[in-house]
Amino acid sequence: MAWNEPGNNKPGSGGGNPWGGPPNNKGDIQDLFDKLGGIFGGDNNELPTGKLTILISVALLLAWSGFGFYQLDEQKRAVVLRLGAFHTIVGPGIHWNPPFIDTVIRENVTQQRSYTTQGAMLTEDENIVDVQLSVQYNIGDLRKFTMSIRDPQHALEEATDSAVRHAIGSSKMDDVLTVGRDKIAVDVQSRLQKYLDAYNTGIVVTTVNVEKTQPPGAVQAAFDDVIKAREDEQRVQNEAQTYANTVIPEARGLAKRVFEESLAYRDRAIARAQGEAERFNALLAEYRKAPDVTRERLYIEAMQEIYSNNSKVLIDTQSSSNVLYLPLDQLKNRNTSTGATTDSTTGKTLSPAEIDVLSNQLEEKIRNNKQSSGRADSTRNREAR
Repeated sequence: MAWNEPGNNKPGSGGGNPWGGPPNNKGDIQDLFDKLGGIFGGDNNELPTGKLTILISVALLLAWSGFGFYQLDEQKRAVVLRLGAFHTIVGPGIHWNPPFIDTVIRENVTQQRSYTTQGAMLTEDENIVDVQLSVQYNIGDLRKFTMSIRDPQHALEEATDSAVRHAIGSSKMDDVLTVGRDKIAVDVQSRLQKYLDAYNTGIVVTTVNVEKTQPPGAVQAAFDDVIKAREDEQRVQNEAQTYANTVIPEARGLAKRVFEESLAYRDRAIARAQGEAERFNALLAEYRKAPDVTRERLYIEAMQEIYSNNSKVLIDTQSSSNVLYLPLDQLKNRNTSTGATTDSTTGKTLSPAEIDVLSNQLEEKIRNNKQSSGRADSTRNREAR
């Protein structure tokens, strides 16, 4: 008959499990027990239940113990729960906890984590701005982070939105868009940390950055004009400050120079006055010794000083027979260069032509006086002989 017909187990064999039929499980199990019995020294027909139970128990114990080993690196810490309750926190290294009894929750406590939020918010002056903000944080208390709250990340998101909206709602739009962003970031970080501490999340906020603040797109063009005008204002203020920084030091320097010149004039005037006083005292002493000589000398010095600064020449032609030289040509040229002169007797302004006439008349008069003086001398000489 064929090998796959009923009653035939295998091609060429007359018994056993046929390939097309179900396996003979009872026979296989019996063969296994027979082999184990031979190992432990029992009868092949008897099942060594005591020793087999110990063997299986040891194998299961070893497998159970092997699953309890784990290792933590330097960045991680682990919370150990024993039968669902907090037991301890372990640090870096190799640890063992009994499986199915202890639960180990591993977390990276040094990793810098980040969360970013963005949305439209209402300011104090009832304007709407779009704000994008990022929060950087890490785990400060691992027990609180894992045991006190179910979802710390969700709590962080909700607390961040609350803190941001409170800070934006307490600020004016101009501050939010321009110079007040740093203050808002500090306010959000302080308020957010208070919320997280109140929720016992174990999260420590390290940095809050207000990355972008802008008005809604519908009014963006108008706000761009406002910003441009504000920049122009700042530029003009800077130019005015630069001009003030240039002018004020110059004015201060000029004032200082005038002040120093006034001090120098004061010292010079005092010194001159003191010198004049000392000179007068010295002259007084000399005058008391020889009054006539001193008076004559002072008179001569005074007249010399007066006449040395005077352009007029006085000639006594009646009592003197000396020949005087008058540089009339130089006086004439000097008067011609100025264009006109003033007569001291009449106060009338003389032209160059009138000066020429007066000069000629003066020369003629001097020649006549010389001739008259010569004739008078001749007459006196003849009478004397």
